[in-house]
Amino acid sequence: MRSLSPKATAILLMIAAIFMFSSMDALAKLLAGRIGTMPTLWARYLGQTLVVFILVLPRLRSVLRTRYPKLQLARSVYLMCATVLFFFGISNIGLAEAAAIMSTNPLFITLGAAVFLGETFGLRRAFAILAACIGAFLVIRPGADVFTLYSLLPLGAAICYSAYALTTRFVGRDEDAWTSLFYTALFGAIALSAAVPFFWQPVAPGDLIVMLAIALCGTAGQLALIRALMAGEAGMLAPFAYFGLVFSTFYGATIFGDFPDTLTILGGLIIAGAGIYVWYRETVIKPD
Repeated sequence: MRSLSPKATAILLMIAAIFMFSSMDALAKLLAGRIGTMPTLWARYLGQTLVVFILVLPRLRSVLRTRYPKLQLARSVYLMCATVLFFFGISNIGLAEAAAIMSTNPLFITLGAAVFLGETFGLRRAFAILAACIGAFLVIRPGADVFTLYSLLPLGAAICYSAYALTTRFVGRDEDAWTSLFYTALFGAIALSAAVPFFWQPVAPGDLIVMLAIALCGTAGQLALIRALMAGEAGMLAPFAYFGLVFSTFYGATIFGDFPDTLTILGGLIIAGAGIYVWYRETVIKPD
């Protein structure tokens, strides 16, 4: 069997990362309704820190070495801000709606990659981004209940996440993926550990299992995303972030009883089609 090309591998890793993040978001929405948003955030970061620490313990010294301490700090701040904003967003609006607003981030990533990283921005990528935006527009629909002040939280999360992805792409050229993963988790764990005592609520034994699942999904998603951005250009991978809207719509329907209507399904199909189109152009025919 022929091995996958670097671009195909990067795309598969990106889709895996988005799936894990969507799973984490669904679990976080479920848990936040029981113990609150801040303890849920704390569990996500502390759990990831402990998981990564155990995995890298035999070579901890080498993992701690970084060529970009300031950029690693910036990455950590960007991602924590994105996570905080999005978790508070999904605590107040539907999961599919929040994911639709969050799905604006590929626009910021693709444009930022062209401006700051010098990556190409051809017509095919522009078409895929535009098509995916149309799909997201069908899901959001102006005048719907999603347009509240809480809707600004996922939008802010999208901007912060885009900055994180671009910084990760730059750092990933020379940095060990585990180094980036560890510092990302460590900063959030320290910052949220200082805040969580003011928001703490009793935790049932079943909630501890959900906390662990959130940590594992977050860790796996971050590792897959970092490796994807190390293997492929941020602009080329950006359209595949729209799969998060499809995954989140599925979780919203199956877990929270938020069943999508016809336009939402149509939007999801357009979004998935845009990602498949880029996959085909990048891996089968030729890139931009």
